[in-house]
Amino acid sequence: MQVHVVKSKIHRVKVTGADLNYIGSITIDEDLMEAANIIQGEKVQIVNNNNGERLETYVIPGPRNSGEITLNGAAARKVAVGDVLILIAYAVMDFEEAKTFKPAIVFPNEENNLLQ
Repeated sequence: MQVHVVKSKIHRVKVTGADLNYIGSITIDEDLMEAANIIQGEKVQIVNNNNGERLETYVIPGPRNSGEITLNGAAARKVAVGDVLILIAYAVMDFEEAKTFKPAIVFPNEENNLLQ
């Protein structure tokens, strides 16, 4: 049996931009992506703590140590700059493997940077 489990989570980042005229996706600081084990093009679920919106899109890397979290395209209508988000990526794995799997969970600071 295969199950879907949380693979990666970036907990409580602030939206730094919303670009309606971009083709789509979410831009995430590459340092955050790396720490959370998220790759370019990976599908993520976005949970907006401010308005309850939930959506899915794919990831593109932003400049390292920039703290950038920008929703692009139609997703830009679902956020406002300053909103607090939780970003989640899932994996499909064998049931037994899932029992011991440990996800990468990142808790950035107020500026969306990794805590040192």
